[in-house]
Amino acid sequence: MRYTYLSLGDSYTIGEQVMLAENFAYQTVQLLRKTIAREESHGPAPGLPFAAPEIIAKTGWTTDELDAAIQQTVFLKQYDVVSLLIGVNNQYRGRAIKEFENGFTAILQKAIELAGGNPHRVFVLSIPDWGITPFAADKDSEKIAGEIDAYNEVCKAVSSEFNCTYLDITVSQRTNGRKPEFLATDGLHPSGLEYAKWAKLLADAIRLNLF
Repeated sequence: MRYTYLSLGDSYTIGEQVMLAENFAYQTVQLLRKTIAREESHGPAPGLPFAAPEIIAKTGWTTDELDAAIQQTVFLKQYDVVSLLIGVNNQYRGRAIKEFENGFTAILQKAIELAGGNPHRVFVLSIPDWGITPFAADKDSEKIAGEIDAYNEVCKAVSSEFNCTYLDITVSQRTNGRKPEFLATDGLHPSGLEYAKWAKLLADAIRLNLF
């Protein structure tokens, strides 16, 4: 048996500007495949036989564009794990937060459906704050941060409403968002080092919720 993982999102999901193996979905699977140490009384936790992640994401996608792609995709009957990271482009384009909430809710419900109706196997990653990066040096970083926070409050609240796991990666990304080693060459998207932090958080949550 091989576990299946579907990753839904935008540029942060595909890993814009980094190698495929460095995006957070692929790094998550690599972590899940490894045997990990535990307390001696329990012995090591065996690696989980995960297939390569299936990724439905594209740079620039908003909630409505991701939803349209989902409607046109032929999926497996169900997935063992589904992750969702979407919304930064809604904010970037100045979309109303209520519009985002409606679109995000619809996609999250679809994600639960794709996880066999089990919300405990659906994981929402918070939206990164692009305003902290060198790319946004001439932008109003405080305004962007406030809007990203508002969007993430929606993600967190809707995730809670549907009993999905919400993972805050924004704190880490804000901490590292100006450090060259944690940035891709475009000065906007994360490097594999930052994605590794997200992958660790997600892999740990999956191990807790998968069984």
